[in-house]
Amino acid sequence: MAPKAIIAPSILSADFAQLGADCVRTMEQGADWLHVDIMDGHFVPNITFGAPVVAKVRKHVDKPTGKYGRGTFDCHMMIAEPKKWVREFQKAGCDLYCFHYEAAFSSAAESPEAKTDAKTSPKELIRYIHDLGLLAGIALKPMTGVEVLTDILESADEKERPDMVLIMTVEPGFGGQKFMASELPKVQALREKYPELNIEVDGGLGPATIGQAADAGANVIVAGSAVFGAQDPAQVISVLRDTVNQKSGRL
Repeated sequence: MAPKAIIAPSILSADFAQLGADCVRTMEQGADWLHVDIMDGHFVPNITFGAPVVAKVRKHVDKPTGKYGRGTFDCHMMIAEPKKWVREFQKAGCDLYCFHYEAAFSSAAESPEAKTDAKTSPKELIRYIHDLGLLAGIALKPMTGVEVLTDILESADEKERPDMVLIMTVEPGFGGQKFMASELPKVQALREKYPELNIEVDGGLGPATIGQAADAGANVIVAGSAVFGAQDPAQVISVLRDTVNQKSGRL
């Protein structure tokens, strides 16, 4: 049986003029996590916000009391040099630091100011994130094959294995894009091979597409405009959760 459904509304679709209040309201409406999209204008063409904004929002939302708990800040790091920013986001209140596989062969520097010619790797970066007390996620863009994760997910060292895999169902960089069902075979392959793995999908998710994602085996659902733009966000969150749990046999 797949892990339980986790609904993680993307705050990229919230009202930035009242971001803290919007995040509190979304949690009250039934969200489990908050998905925090960090974009640097290099790895992706768009720019969102950084650690100072995350720290301000953290003051409005209680930290989770346990692993994968309610209130988890799921920080999706669409940035070119992810290792440089782990400590900054840890201090800001991040709980799960999810970097892109495609960016994980970059600088091994451990702060934004530091410089080094040394390069990190996905396993080294996951270990580093775990050593700092955070959960680690690894994300794949649509053009990246899921087979690149096999060696990482099957590492003999638990500290080198991610807590979650994120399969992008749009090209990362902008909200409101059309759902790419072509990416769901990646989710299915992962679920068949790793039944207990948290598998997240992000991009174009809502009531019209959740059935396909749930059928493939996704259990962590990111939805932005489908939640924040809904007439009844609580009802949308409930539909997303119930669909996932029904497909996995939990309901």
